[in-house]
Amino acid sequence: MNAKQIVVSVVLFAAAGAAFAETAYPPETKFVSTKTRAEVIAELKQARAEGLITNGNNYPIIKQQPTSLTREQVISTLHQPSDINIYRGA
Repeated sequence: MNAKQIVVSVVLFAAAGAAFAETAYPPETKFVSTKTRAEVIAELKQARAEGLITNGNNYPIIKQQPTSLTREQVISTLHQPSDINIYRGA
């Protein structure tokens, strides 16, 4: 009788496993594109021109605002004393 219980439990366990194996999760849906290849390439070129495409793991992409200052103006502001107090540990 003990062997009969083992056989029944193995059969039930296999049936339960087979029932779970048949369903796909997430449900498979066929991908249908709404854009042409030319549209996708045009969007990619635009994103590259705007600096939204990176190499490697440089996320998040922070777009910097353009400046009207020249290099000389930026350097001159670095040499001017500021009102910010910087803690200097002893």
